[in-house]
Amino acid sequence: MPAEESSAGPRGDRSRAAAAISRALTPPLLTRAGAGAPVPLGPALRVRSATGSRRPAPPRSRSRSTGGGPRTPRGGVRRIQERMRRAWDRPLTAYYLILGAGLLITVLGLVMVYSASMIKALELDKPGTYFFRKQFLAAVIGAGLMVLAARMPAKLHRALAYPLLMGTVFLMVLVQVPGIGMSVNGNQNWLYLGGPFQLQPSEFGKLALVLWGADLLARKQDKRLLTQWKHLLVPLVPVAFMLLGLIMLGGDMGTAIILTAILFGLLWLAGAPTRLFGGVLGFAALIAFLLIKTSPNRMSRLACIGASEPGPGDSCWQAVHGIYALASGGWFGSGLGASVEKWGQLPEPHTDFIFAITGEELGLAGTLSVLALFAALGYAGIRVAGRTEDPFVRYAAGGVTTWITVQAVINIGAVLGLLPIAGVPLPLFSYGGSALLPTMFAVGLLIAFAREDPAAKAALAVRRPGVRWKTMRRRVKKRPSGER
Repeated sequence: MPAEESSAGPRGDRSRAAAAISRALTPPLLTRAGAGAPVPLGPALRVRSATGSRRPAPPRSRSRSTGGGPRTPRGGVRRIQERMRRAWDRPLTAYYLILGAGLLITVLGLVMVYSASMIKALELDKPGTYFFRKQFLAAVIGAGLMVLAARMPAKLHRALAYPLLMGTVFLMVLVQVPGIGMSVNGNQNWLYLGGPFQLQPSEFGKLALVLWGADLLARKQDKRLLTQWKHLLVPLVPVAFMLLGLIMLGGDMGTAIILTAILFGLLWLAGAPTRLFGGVLGFAALIAFLLIKTSPNRMSRLACIGASEPGPGDSCWQAVHGIYALASGGWFGSGLGASVEKWGQLPEPHTDFIFAITGEELGLAGTLSVLALFAALGYAGIRVAGRTEDPFVRYAAGGVTTWITVQAVINIGAVLGLLPIAGVPLPLFSYGGSALLPTMFAVGLLIAFAREDPAAKAALAVRRPGVRWKTMRRRVKKRPSGER
């Protein structure tokens, strides 16, 4: 058979197809220079060319750097942590935390005051909303004071320090004058204002000590006098002890503890040496021990820590029934207004032990929510004090944060049976206008300091009305109606 006819078979067709595929797949870089002849294909490429099939590509190893791999739980947690860290580091985080936590605690406190005080008001032949209306009026006035304090510059706050201190001392002296001061629950710490209104000047003493102490330490720091222990202690410690003495004349041990905590907070922020700080702390502890030892009432309160039975003569009645209220609440409580302990079993359900009623009606979820709000407020206050360069702002913010945090810990610790009952209200939450007004002013003080941060001030300036946000959107020309 001729050669031309032999190449026309199936084998010849396959050879010509393989040659055409080889020429199509040969890149220019594989051609010989000058000759134009293609480089011979390798065995693998000849097989692929002959059969026309491709081998399956080996699986690619997806690395974490390319982002194509499966998302592991560890990576997801890291991303969540990174987002939370960025959110905490934003300039307005402290501002929103202080504002939101302060308002939420106050509003939730109004709801719980109304629920916890209805039975007490009916026992006194008053309307069921008697205590709620007084607390609501105090909250409205306190909101005005908070807005005023938030709008005031730091210089004006410093100017109020000395007038507020002198006015508070004058009112605390009037409390001890017979015929002017009033005694409530054995404590001579009240002034009668007429009608159903009373005033407790010692509550304003906390705010006065914070502002006056912060201004004093800031002026001494500017003059570089805080390195000398005499200038660090005098006149801060003598004035604080004067306020403590006036408070203890009325028998209010709880408020005295809060003022002592504020004093220690200011000394700590001022950089008091360990020896000096320990000496002042030891002296205050000795005085507290003597005051507790010489008072049978205070000794009985100290003995009720961790009590599970009312004890002889029902000396631990309040502490034990506070635990009963918390224990009966469960996870989500018995419902708002459905407390049993407020029906005469638990003394002071709307003031010192309102946290117990909250646990009974709102359960563990409600109490943890309150704790989270106080933790957020405390964190924001510490952040404001730690990021500022103004010494007055640092001392004042640290003093306010110490005041609110320590008072909340003492109140909640007493309800839980971990601390002795000190008779202090839960800040922004318990009933009492005398305690609510200065505390809301102090929250406004923290808001003002958070606004004064340069980064926060710039962020707030951008968000003012009339400022338009710049976007990166392109302007697209209008297309004809028939064009997609």
